[in-house]
Amino acid sequence: MGYRKEILIPKELIRKRVKEIAEKIRMDYEGKELVLVGILKGCVFFLADLAREIPLSIKIDFLRVASYGSEMVPGKANLTKDVEIPLNGKHVIIVEDIVDTGQTLNYVKEIIKNKGAESVKTCVLIDKLERREKEVELDYCAFKVEKGFLVGYGLDYNEENRCLPDIYILKEE
Repeated sequence: MGYRKEILIPKELIRKRVKEIAEKIRMDYEGKELVLVGILKGCVFFLADLAREIPLSIKIDFLRVASYGSEMVPGKANLTKDVEIPLNGKHVIIVEDIVDTGQTLNYVKEIIKNKGAESVKTCVLIDKLERREKEVELDYCAFKVEKGFLVGYGLDYNEENRCLPDIYILKEE
């Protein structure tokens, strides 16, 4: 069976929401030392666009989390790349492309808190509700989506479709 892509969120609306979120972050963090920590790989486009729109002096770092596959324990996560910037005493915003089960973001929040961050907030492109297993507080959220398999603007299917400028929903043909 194949899939077809249907635009769910056009690039113009994504740009608009990124600017709105950046302005909220500017107001919340003016005069504070801010670090954006992106969760690789999907956040790259969102984080880059967001950072360019925040008119503050910010630092950027990344971490990577791998979820265990079917042969491992479901729901377990493993840190495969840690941040390199010291976060002690800093204000940190974790930037994520999509929150699905909530497991990864909660795991990453604990990692960042344990590094002594002054504050830890979250900024997500998409809050997808259908598979939520763990509640997670989302401080900045661009879009809420009930369900569907999404690609584009960093979201991928088998490492493909990540570079599309719009967000699409994949539908079976």
